[in-house]
Amino acid sequence: MVTDAARLDVDHFVPLAEVYDSEQVLWSAARREAYANDQGSPDTLIAVSAASNRSKADKDPAEWLPTDGSYRCTYAATWVATKLRWDLAVDENEHQALLGLAEDCPTTTVVYEPAP
Repeated sequence: MVTDAARLDVDHFVPLAEVYDSEQVLWSAARREAYANDQGSPDTLIAVSAASNRSKADKDPAEWLPTDGSYRCTYAATWVATKLRWDLAVDENEHQALLGLAEDCPTTTVVYEPAP
């Protein structure tokens, strides 16, 4: 638990570098700005510990997962929801990692609204 706000970062759940690599068509500067500042979803921008943000960096679920195993189902669902919200592609390694997580999370539901 973090009790000092100075130890928190605002993080993009799906990192900006991952978003740029996952665009299915090249986004305009306005679309990239809309993602970077998305306040229409409670999941695009999240408060995390600075240490966690540094650890995750721009990695996808094939390269990084939360150390708290009880959060992995939520993490996977939120990752997928964010990718769907913004119509982002998933590479093969990421896809396989997400399938593995889905097998461990049979009652988890992905909920999202498409971005404007």
